[in-house]
Amino acid sequence: MKIHRLSEQLASQIAAGEVVERPSSVVKELVENAIDAGATTINIDVRHGGRESIQIADNGQGITAEDIETAFLRHATSKLQTIDDLNAIRTLGFRGEALAAIAAVSQVTIVSRAAGADAGTRLVLEAGMVVNRETVGGPQGTVIAVENLFYNVPARLKFLKTAATEKRLIDEFVTRYAMAYPHVRFRLTHNGRITFQSSGSGQVQDVLVAIYGPEITRQLLEIGDWRLEIEEGTNLQSSISNSRSHIEVTGFVGPPGVHFANRGQITLFVNGRWVKDTQLTYAVIQAYHTLLPSGRYPLGLIFMQLPPEDVDVNVHPTKTEVRFRHGKAPFGTVQRAVRQTLVADAPTRQMSAWALGSMDGGESPGWMGTLSQEAFVPAQAEQADLALSWLDEWDEAGETAVSINHSQPATESQLPIMRVVGQVGASYIITEGPEGLFLIDQQAAHQRALFEQLQAEWAEDRVTVQMLSTGTAVTLSPSQAKLLDQFQDVVARVGLQFEAFGPNTFMVRAVPKIAASADPARLLLAVVAELEQSKGVVEEAALVTAVCRTIALRPGQSLTLAQMEQLIRNLEKCADPFTDPQGNPTFIYLSVAQLAREFGRI
Repeated sequence: MKIHRLSEQLASQIAAGEVVERPSSVVKELVENAIDAGATTINIDVRHGGRESIQIADNGQGITAEDIETAFLRHATSKLQTIDDLNAIRTLGFRGEALAAIAAVSQVTIVSRAAGADAGTRLVLEAGMVVNRETVGGPQGTVIAVENLFYNVPARLKFLKTAATEKRLIDEFVTRYAMAYPHVRFRLTHNGRITFQSSGSGQVQDVLVAIYGPEITRQLLEIGDWRLEIEEGTNLQSSISNSRSHIEVTGFVGPPGVHFANRGQITLFVNGRWVKDTQLTYAVIQAYHTLLPSGRYPLGLIFMQLPPEDVDVNVHPTKTEVRFRHGKAPFGTVQRAVRQTLVADAPTRQMSAWALGSMDGGESPGWMGTLSQEAFVPAQAEQADLALSWLDEWDEAGETAVSINHSQPATESQLPIMRVVGQVGASYIITEGPEGLFLIDQQAAHQRALFEQLQAEWAEDRVTVQMLSTGTAVTLSPSQAKLLDQFQDVVARVGLQFEAFGPNTFMVRAVPKIAASADPARLLLAVVAELEQSKGVVEEAALVTAVCRTIALRPGQSLTLAQMEQLIRNLEKCADPFTDPQGNPTFIYLSVAQLAREFGRI
């Protein structure tokens, strides 16, 4: 076939597919243009999920009469002049593609009056071609209406989702930008009905109330001005003055008691631009490590500011993906900022997070207190040796041997004093507290106590090991053997020592002291399974978790009253007694008031 050049109209429609994927893409591009124009009021009106029409009105600087047609040409923009500008983008839009792409696949009417102009201009385009132009009156700013989106590209129209889905995507975008630009008054209507509006007061909290409601907003924790200074050509440092680069992180995060079924409530902004970044999202999730139930995700609103030249936003036509000049620095900064916020300010998790019903007034009892700076640090207070062996090592006075670290003062208990009532199903311990009843999962509680003891030893590189009188041989698959050999030093740090003993076979010579009575082969296999899941990025805390999960109590194991009391005392000493290392709850709580309601007394 003969090579030929595509027509301008066909090329525009192909290019439009990269920028305008759906109605929410139109809203995104036009709202970003309005913000770049300095608008303080933006009204968005959507009909039938955006298929029928999308109208956006703003009070920004407007477009001059001589530039209004040029604005709809491909690669026409007022935001870039030289290649140097491309290396330091300071605006949301810059590619000069959005208006041309939108006009190529819809019918567009725009009315705009520039600041200082006597009159405005009304321009009508169809499939990218100007069909009418006239001078009109009107206020300063721009009103642009996009009708019959994809009317001339039926293949794209066919693959649009339902109106409800498109409406949801538009809602998500508008609320995100309302949080990032609280000084702008947003109003969003669907089919003539207002579904969201912000006050434009400049206070992010006002927008959060409009989105999440007062109850969740009241619980959110504000991230202080977290700043990382970077000196060029050296390792990252946090206290270097007069450095040439920096990263600032602010925003809000939810306490561990506020969590969701997916990552959708983690919102990231880089220099005022909403972005999708899996690493930054993972940084927020990692900051909640061991604090959330399994399969649950936090709420986070993260604003990152850094010099424009340190971030590349010219990665994808939609401008939602970015690349950072300083590699892992943004990831580490976000993770530390969120973690420190949780450490410093997060209220202790509400019991009602796992209760069958909420507590009266939604407030935690007085004994809950607040977390100290050390609350999320590996416990350094005295902790009992909760290895499986303690079940059978009670002395005549009914006490067990306790391993105490006197180098650190004991931390204040995050739990109330509880009286053990009994055991149910040989799996759950029933206790009475000052405000109600607690049902404690003995396996989860044991895992938490073991984890904090072993992690405390591991953090100081002083894990106590128990040498085995006779080694235990374990045969692995070739891939497992190679993996274990590769991470031998890492595994040894958690107290599991072994040596090669034939092809793909290892002899376990020592185990952590708290696992002295456990099966060495089972311990090694659990660690190997964790190494396989890590896919080359091994977190030693995960190996600690694997060890504790293997040696912890099992459901169905009956305990004496003294053993249950000892387990509860050790749980009370934990820095984070509310979840096991995997994030599963250690107990559920039933308040006295709730019990009264269940029995019909209230």
